[in-house]
Amino acid sequence: MKDTKRKLLFELMKDSKKSDRQLAKILGVSQATVSRMRTRLVANGMIKEFTIIPDFEKLGYELMAITAGRFKIPSSPERIARGRKWAARFPNVIFVSRTQGMGKNAMLISLHKDYTDYNEFFQNTVSEWADAIENLESMLISLKGVIVKPLSFSYLAGQHIT
Repeated sequence: MKDTKRKLLFELMKDSKKSDRQLAKILGVSQATVSRMRTRLVANGMIKEFTIIPDFEKLGYELMAITAGRFKIPSSPERIARGRKWAARFPNVIFVSRTQGMGKNAMLISLHKDYTDYNEFFQNTVSEWADAIENLESMLISLKGVIVKPLSFSYLAGQHIT
């Protein structure tokens, strides 16, 4: 990736609401160049979406759960499709992936209004995937507790990855 495109990507990671005019001034290029570069970054998949990171607590979520598990059966296209269909039903599930390590091979991150909401979600998940799950464990994070480093992608903008 060219240096100017990389700088544009990092600037957008720091603040995606900056105008093309502001970005052009920072990068030392024309506004039209910024618009073209942004369009290309989206078209080639370097930018997946433009979004915000809200204050989850102010949205009514009290808990974030990081749930990791081990599936009994090996991964297959059918099981992955089933997982995608399952995850799409839950807007509070914000990330699902295959993993490796600590005896686990899958994980998800979800947000919950309270412990009752989390427990209902967890029990339903165990029930729905009983045929495939060997074990499932969660770590709960209180969104009202001490957050040492808030979730943000702007931190990555300071790291120059080649």
